Amino acid sequence: MRAKYILSEVMVGLWRNVTMTVAMIITMAVSLTMLGASLVMYKQVNDMKARFLSNVQVSIFLTLSVTPQQQQAISDKLKSDPLVSGEPQFLDQAASYKLFLQEMKNDPALIQSVTPEQVPQSFRVKLKDPTQFDAIRSNYKDLPGVDNVVDQATVLDKVFKVLSALQGLALVLAVAQGLAALLLVANTIQVAAYSKRREVAVMKLVGASNWFIQSPFVLEAMFAGTIGALLAWGGLVSAKVFLIDGSLKALSALLGEVQWGTIYLMLPLLVVAGALVSGVTGWVTLRAYIKK
Repeated sequence: MRAKYILSEVMVGLWRNVTMTVAMIITMAVSLTMLGASLVMYKQVNDMKARFLSNVQVSIFLTLSVTPQQQQAISDKLKSDPLVSGEPQFLDQAASYKLFLQEMKNDPALIQSVTPEQVPQSFRVKLKDPTQFDAIRSNYKDLPGVDNVVDQATVLDKVFKVLSALQGLALVLAVAQGLAALLLVANTIQVAAYSKRREVAVMKLVGASNWFIQSPFVLEAMFAGTIGALLAWGGLVSAKVFLIDGSLKALSALLGEVQWGTIYLMLPLLVVAGALVSGVTGWVTLRAYIKK
């Protein structure tokens, strides 16, 4: 009987304050969409970092005057280096110039200004631990015949910084929207409790517990939070279908493909976050509103 009464009160409360309820649902949906998008982006950036770092190479460029003996000494040192993974790849001037033509194909003026004799030979190596570049650089930069040591990760680091900034921005927006949603939930609960202040006073007079009085209002907030979470997840699904796999599919080459498993994982996270945050906010608000 109590459960039936509480549920009926929840439905009456939702309908009585339908405008505030709709506003609360929309605000929760927007904030949870931002939260879900930031979580998906956070995972994609981390996956992208791991993928790129696993394939990153260190280039050891040789001087144009390097001797065969110096080249062989560098090769032997690389083959026995415990920091190096696999066999080092040597690019002579012909191979280096071919690679240069491929990388600079969109800059014909630069291609015309460089001859094969001006392109240095190089070794390309992969590290067992990509974070050990400083150790490799210090071990090889002063060897005879070495001109420069370049790590691809230093170039990618700029991209990672931009993406990390976007991660932070999305998270800040999600937090801001979340605070707005919490304030709206608290305000809606207070309005609902005020509109039923006489019923609340009567229930307190007959000895109803605070839990019994508060439960309909808390369930209203949890219901709105759950619906908002479902709408937010629907927004993520739509973004996956129409944007990520549609008009923005080219970004998959950079960030990697967003897996459906990641999208499905967002559903329970958003529902729990929406219902829990709304319920706790409603409960805390009512504790201050309904005196013992």
